[in-house]
Amino acid sequence: MKEKCTKYEALFTFSDEKTLREHVESCDDCRKEQEIMDKVSELIKEVKPEFLKRRKNTAKLKVACAAFAILLSGVTLGVINLNTDISDTIRYGQVLSIEDYGFPVDSYGLIMVDE
Repeated sequence: MKEKCTKYEALFTFSDEKTLREHVESCDDCRKEQEIMDKVSELIKEVKPEFLKRRKNTAKLKVACAAFAILLSGVTLGVINLNTDISDTIRYGQVLSIEDYGFPVDSYGLIMVDE
């Protein structure tokens, strides 16, 4: 029984095209592998335009989503700015102090404790 040739992958990956072609012409096992690779290459060439069309559609969808997010955030911030009730409650640096909670405080702002 003849052993199957396993040189195709190494020649395909590491050697030049001339060496691969010479080996494929002399070896039946590697010729079959080359035919399979040629069929796969043809399929890839056939599908490539459709794949590129889908990628373009995906890019358009991403741009549309980004534009929608910018529009939505702009509208939300505009409503908060124009509505004084909301903008008064959301202030930068507004922190409730102990005095706001109703505790007695001294001149330093610390809770006053009776002895």
